[in-house]
Parts: sequence; C-alpha cells; structure tokens
Amino acid sequence: MQFDALLISHGQPSDPDVGEAEIAELASAVDALLPDARVEGVTLAAPGRVEALSAERPGALIYPMFMADGWFTRVQLPKRLAKVVGPQLVSFGMDCTLPMLAAEWLRTICTDRTLEPSDIDLVIAGHGSGKSTRVSEATRDFARRVADEVQLKSVRCGFVEEDPSLETVLTGLPDTAICLPYFAARRGHVLEDLPAAVAASGFTGTVLDPIGLHPAVPQMIADALRWRATTPDVSQCVL
Repeated sequence: MQFDALLISHGQPSDPDVGEAEIAELASAVDALLPDARVEGVTLAAPGRVEALSAERPGALIYPMFMADGWFTRVQLPKRLAKVVGPQLVSFGMDCTLPMLAAEWLRTICTDRTLEPSDIDLVIAGHGSGKSTRVSEATRDFARRVADEVQLKSVRCGFVEEDPSLETVLTGLPDTAICLPYFAARRGHVLEDLPAAVAASGFTGTVLDPIGLHPAVPQMIADALRWRATTPDVSQCVL
C-alpha cells in the first residue's frame, strides 16, 4: 500500500537547520524500512516548512516526534498542518511499544555487564513542566511500564523543570545505576541540564543516550506507520 508520512519534531528555534537535519536523518532511516511509503521529516522551528510540506502531501500520516501529547501536538501542530493531511498518530514517547524497547535495552546492558536486572537502580530523566503535568505524567507512565517489563531494583523519575529534581534523584546511587533520558534528541536539556545534575549529584553510574536515539527507533516508527496505514480503523496502542 502506497502512503506518505511526515515525521514532525519541535526543532531548535535558535538554529532551525540543526533540527531539520536531525529529523531528516531519522525520516530517511524510517523511509528505508518502508519501500511502499514516502517518509519525510520537518520541524515546527523552521518557518513555513510544516505548512508547505503538509500541503504537498494530501493524506499523509502525521507522526509527532514528541515525548508527550501536550500543547505542541494538541494545539500548535494541528493549527499549522494543511487541512488535506491524514490522521495524526500518538506521539513517539507515548507509544506503548517504547517501554518494551527500553526494557530490552536494559536487559542487553545487564547481560553485557554480567549483572542481573535486580541489581540496577534506574533513573528516568524527564523534562517536566511548571505549567502542566502532562509531560511528567507521560514520563511516569513510561517508567511504570518499564518496571512492569523488567524487574529492576528500583525505578524513579527526576525532572529538569519539576520536582523531584534530577540532582536529587541521582544523588546517593551506586555505580551500577543507570540514567535513561526520556528525550527524543541529544540537544538542550540533555547537553546542559543533565550533565550539570550528574556533576552536582556525584552520580557515578551510566548515562545512556536519549531513548529517541536508540538504533531500534526507526523500526518502531516504521511499524507504527505501517500499522496505521493498513488498519485505519484501529488506533495505536498508547501508554
């Protein structure tokens, strides 16, 4: 079945070209997994790009590369999309298969280090918000699902813009602990606030790449797009 899809991320308003290059690379990787589809990427930060590209792709599936279904995906994105596009899928961070991906990643790390999952304290590093609880709720839902998938010693969440802070949650953990950033890209908070919290807390464990950069993510997105294109009356599974 032939179909179009647009991956849409927030991007980097101060330097739109950076975010455009990142989402284009991800879209290219997803496109390579879907021979019958045309998958392209665009950011909200690039002036006029969302409007123009969505107008050129009637019926295109919209895949938000966001961690939660908040203001950007519920208000800003629909407002900027051309009316001719197809359905909008659930945001990346709220896809129910994401915790399974994370759990498998943690199992692999444990195997490589000859550790049991029950030896691992896991910290999910999230964005949080002083204005809305939607982002932190999505982070906590993700953490609960990961804990259901793999039996770890402990699982907790720390936030950049909400309590408990990352510094607080990272403090006092052993060097077997793992910090998993619940972010879509390595930018902004991941490059600045997370390292600052690690340094201030004295955390000596492992800080993983953001979950959005895991090598299995393109396949996960491709599966979601293929499912929505071939079963239009069935919704994605949501956290």
